[in-house]
Amino acid sequence: MSEEDAEQGLNGLVARAVQGDRYAIEDLLTQIRPMVVRYCRARLGRTGGGAYTEADDVAQEVCVAVLNALPRYEDQGRPFAAYVFGIASHKVTDAHRRAARDLSSPVDEVPDSVDTEQGPEASAMAAATSVQLQKLLNVLPESHRDVLILRVIVGMSAEETGQMLGMSPGAVRVTQHRALAKLRQRIRPGAEVGA
Repeated sequence: MSEEDAEQGLNGLVARAVQGDRYAIEDLLTQIRPMVVRYCRARLGRTGGGAYTEADDVAQEVCVAVLNALPRYEDQGRPFAAYVFGIASHKVTDAHRRAARDLSSPVDEVPDSVDTEQGPEASAMAAATSVQLQKLLNVLPESHRDVLILRVIVGMSAEETGQMLGMSPGAVRVTQHRALAKLRQRIRPGAEVGA
């Protein structure tokens, strides 16, 4: 199936979902959820114990928001996925704001046994790496960061990324190249990551 056929199929599914077809809504959410989860995990990273708890919660919020917005959705000639990523971007921003306000990390229950999968050193290293990667991404302008996340982490083609962000495939490739060049400068020995 070509990319164009896939987009037309999705558009038909969206049209039926907007009309309230429950099976179309279910199929639509099944198709968009993996993309949303990858996007949220890329933007929010892992939390405390190395899990993607916050990112998965935000991905769920995005899916619920899409579901609630479906009756009001109007096709404006852009891919539906661009609409979904717009919602996801806002939800991720909200999650960053919440995290900045609340630095606690409560758990429902105290575990009965010790976690033997990953020791404290490995957990600390993973957390430090995640923080460094987030700092690296934060030095980029939002448009560069979005291109890298959609291309490298979500795995979209330059054409798909361009459709999501309203850019030509060539502009996506140039933006990706510039973003990677800027990141290379930041990770040179002696360069400070978050500066």
